[in-house]
Amino acid sequence: MTPAPAPAAVAGKALSYSSDDIKRMLPHRWPMLMIDRAYDVVPGVSGRGIKSVSVNEPFFAGHYPDHSIMPGVMIVEAMAQLVAVVYVAEIVENGTGNDTAAGEADASRNVGYLGSISTMKFSRLVVPGDQLTLQATLGQRLGGLRQVKVRASVGSELAAAGTLVVTTGRKG
Repeated sequence: MTPAPAPAAVAGKALSYSSDDIKRMLPHRWPMLMIDRAYDVVPGVSGRGIKSVSVNEPFFAGHYPDHSIMPGVMIVEAMAQLVAVVYVAEIVENGTGNDTAAGEADASRNVGYLGSISTMKFSRLVVPGDQLTLQATLGQRLGGLRQVKVRASVGSELAAAGTLVVTTGRKG
């Protein structure tokens, strides 16, 4: 059963978050913070994000030194972090966290984990200089798990798409 949309979603208000906002919302830090900006976020429902892929990403040192390719697992991580932003935005907007940096930090402790990659298809290499556009749409909830449809594209070309299962709360 899916909960009622957050107040911002009911009002038809899509939100945007800068990289500084995202750092307050998520526990991830460099080099694992994989999302630069989030926009069109309807808390608890869906969102879009941007990952600018730089030649300075640490994973390019070994994947591969003479032909830099962003590892698929890092593309999945970027999409999963967008999912976390959509989820935390719902907590912040519903007032379970406060609309302050401290409230966002409290909400970040509720970020769940990636439970499984149900399906994922990679259809384009992602290389330095690319800008990944990420999309996430939260789906059916079953207990503490939530199914999520995700996509990543570069311009009009699909790079990856699939379904993730995430936990809806972190324990411990």
